[in-house]
Amino acid sequence: MTRYSRQDVLRILRITRRQLQGWERSGLIACHESYGFAELSQLRLLRQLQSQRMRPASIRRSVEAMRAVSGIADPLFQSTVVPSGGRLVFRTDGAMVDPIRRQLLFDFEPQTAAPKTLAMSDGPAIQALESGVQQLFFEAIQAEEAGEHVRAIDLYAHILELSPAFPAALINLGTIHYHAGRFKAAEQLYRRATEVDPGYALAHFDLGNVLDELRRSEESIQAYETALRLAPDYADAHYNLAMAYEHKGQRRKALEHWRQYLRLDRSGPWSEHARTQMRKLLSRESLAITHRARNLRPGRSSAARLQLVQDATA
Repeated sequence: MTRYSRQDVLRILRITRRQLQGWERSGLIACHESYGFAELSQLRLLRQLQSQRMRPASIRRSVEAMRAVSGIADPLFQSTVVPSGGRLVFRTDGAMVDPIRRQLLFDFEPQTAAPKTLAMSDGPAIQALESGVQQLFFEAIQAEEAGEHVRAIDLYAHILELSPAFPAALINLGTIHYHAGRFKAAEQLYRRATEVDPGYALAHFDLGNVLDELRRSEESIQAYETALRLAPDYADAHYNLAMAYEHKGQRRKALEHWRQYLRLDRSGPWSEHARTQMRKLLSRESLAITHRARNLRPGRSSAARLQLVQDATA
């Protein structure tokens, strides 16, 4: 495969060394000594966004938010991006997502994004678009936003009759049932979505949520862990997994996922709760270490006491 040096990339794309280094510092592209065609495509996209006055920090915030709400590992290059008011919105799986505001948007120009988005998706979604199911999907989203849940359910059911393997419809219908407390129905739909697209982290995350409501904690944890294997920076999955481990009394595992959540979301609406839980867990661990140290046999050496503390914090 042809590779290009950093100097070649600067020349081919007509970007400056400072631009490239800025994107690398922001974590938008990995630092390489040589680049293939895939990396050149990514850099072209970043150049295009910057030409539309998108700052690297704004791009990064949108990307991190999209990872958190969707589970997509690389939102810039696994979906179609659209600048909107200083941030990015993303077209993926037949929907328009504003991850900063956590909103689904109506896409007035779906046909312009379909080829790129669906090329990264599955065959059934392409068939759904070609058969007119895409329009039904947007109508269902509008019905949901208007609070017309019965109509939305009917529309999603009709979509799934026409295209049984349309993962976005499975998830959206499952979510309506979930919020209505029909957890068994939601579980069936989420599980179908994981079978249709095993790499869809959001489906595994939603499955974990409903299994938690059904008090099937081990299965719930497995679903969250699958979501994180697919998308390690999925902030909401770290948050829910931390809570699940706390409920099982596995404090150290919970602590690790609270840390991971705060690494990804330092100022979101749930970050303060995560910090509070971390403080509580660290306090409990400190008390436990102190208690164990005080209950050592009198003849034990200071070295043995130190080893006990190290073992407790390992």
